[in-house]
Amino acid sequence: MESTAAADDGVRLWADRTGRGEPLVCCHGGPGLWDTFGGVADLLAADLAVYRWDQRGCGRSQRTGPYSTARTLADLDAVRRHFGLERMALLGHSWGARLALQYAIEHPERVSALVYVSGTGIDQDAAWHAAYARARDERLGPHLERWRALKHKDRTGAEDREFSVLQWSADFADPARAMEHAERMAEPWFGVNFACNAALIAEDRTLWGTPELRAACAELDVPTLIIDGAEDIRPRWSVDSLEHALPRVTRITLKSAAHLPWTETPEAFRTTITEFLTNHP
Repeated sequence: MESTAAADDGVRLWADRTGRGEPLVCCHGGPGLWDTFGGVADLLAADLAVYRWDQRGCGRSQRTGPYSTARTLADLDAVRRHFGLERMALLGHSWGARLALQYAIEHPERVSALVYVSGTGIDQDAAWHAAYARARDERLGPHLERWRALKHKDRTGAEDREFSVLQWSADFADPARAMEHAERMAEPWFGVNFACNAALIAEDRTLWGTPELRAACAELDVPTLIIDGAEDIRPRWSVDSLEHALPRVTRITLKSAAHLPWTETPEAFRTTITEFLTNHP
């Protein structure tokens, strides 16, 4: 059921509900991308009501700023209100895992459980980014030269898509199917909002790795499931900082999966989430 949620400043946000049952609201990665959880909704629809949305400026939502963490958190709450949810399980993927964590810290009474998928912990990005870049370049293999050429030029819209697909191909464990999976992520193609990406990543440098964030995580009384793909090019040790800070945490690493584990190990992903949420209603 597709609909439009209105942010409190009037910006229109694309939203969707699939399935029946207890609510699970999903926060996509990026920033500057769009919802990639269609496969997740299909996997979980028999057990849960899955709510998806495009963050402001992204995908099918209105391409309007301002772009900030506070604004995006308020937009997430607008989606919650739009669907009439008093409490919800919250799933975040990649950068969306940061968003979901911050929302749970600010509004723990509205979050029944947190599912943190393929995130990078609570330290500064500088702590893990060099290891990530090395792994990315290795995973890109024969596509690395073309990816670098695109990265350092003014790109057309078609080149933006090519650049993104090449980069996303490194997010899958199986090289034989990596380009196929990455191409599927780009259909339909909505165009990356690089201004949104730059603004939110710059803000993250002031928010992440602070004693205040670590203390807030230590006080978070929300059951949390951390799901990692063992083959993610983002080093999994980066998530240790979050795991060690949270008081109520379960961590599962899925073999043969990388950054989008629901694509490469769908049944294990489905079982892990449904069992966790069943035990933490």
